Amino acid sequence: MEKKPSVRVAAAQIAPDLTSREKTLARVLDAICEAAAKGAELIVFPETFVPWYPYFSFVLPPVLSGKEHVRLYEEAVTVPSAATDAVSAAARQHGIVVALGVNERDHGSLYNAQLLFDADGTLILKRRKITPTFHERMIWGQGDASGLKVVDSAVGRVGALACWEHYNPLARYALMAQHEDIHIAQFPGSMVGPIFADQMEVTIRHHALESGCFVVNATGWLTDGQIASITSDSGLQKALRGGCMTAIISPEGKHVVPPLTEGEGILIADLDMSLIVKRKRMMDSVGHYARPELLHLVMDGRATAPMVTTTQPSLPIAEARTLSDGEYDTSADRDSDQRIAVLRSPAR
Repeated sequence: MEKKPSVRVAAAQIAPDLTSREKTLARVLDAICEAAAKGAELIVFPETFVPWYPYFSFVLPPVLSGKEHVRLYEEAVTVPSAATDAVSAAARQHGIVVALGVNERDHGSLYNAQLLFDADGTLILKRRKITPTFHERMIWGQGDASGLKVVDSAVGRVGALACWEHYNPLARYALMAQHEDIHIAQFPGSMVGPIFADQMEVTIRHHALESGCFVVNATGWLTDGQIASITSDSGLQKALRGGCMTAIISPEGKHVVPPLTEGEGILIADLDMSLIVKRKRMMDSVGHYARPELLHLVMDGRATAPMVTTTQPSLPIAEARTLSDGEYDTSADRDSDQRIAVLRSPAR
């Protein structure tokens, strides 16, 4: 695919509706329309924006969070569903690539998922956060490396990570090695305070420099009324303010436009894609600046599953290899992934 010389992108810092998936989704669709009207070819929304980020789990003890956790299950997004169909239709209607963070429900588990819809509405990437952070481990399951991939889109090669996945250098390197042009970063926002925004800025600027790509980052926003609805404790309310750094970063580590750190809004910026080569000419971390004969990444990109079926017959016990002391040789079993149960058909 021939690279475009310039791409106009948008990063949305807006508040979810903490009462309804459908109301939050309506805000997503409105923002897509607004960004497209301004000529944006890509729009990025915050982490798990639909239906909302589980802020409650950051300030409530587990014993008090059950009701809100169940409500999150009830409002979460299944893929595919009417909710994803609506985003797909909006992307297709406006000819815009959409990066959306959702709480994905897969039967009895929730996952922090990143969805990327191409400009024709096709869902070209669905990935799950590989390691939820701190309080999030009570809410989400773990993803696998099958989603650590860069995909071709109408705006170029795009990769994505959520929040503190950016502190896993091997996860970042996996995307760098696949030559991403635009990196999607998504954080919750409205948490921890100014130090979170400062750390976030350092993180996304460093990735842009190291990868030689553009980074489009979106964080969420909570109103005072929403914060009060999550907790009435004024001390805990302080933990739900600040931490916003919606920003668009160039391969030179610079802000393309001033970041948005307070309130709601949509950043719009034009990306000069020639800056990618300008940066990589001097330092290509996965090319002429790499030393793969000394250091390289090995990634298991297989999707994991709790059960795998096979039609291959199993060996009768009598034919199993035995060791000299008469015990069975279980080395093959030790080499397999013990987390996966395998159903084998009866021997014929």
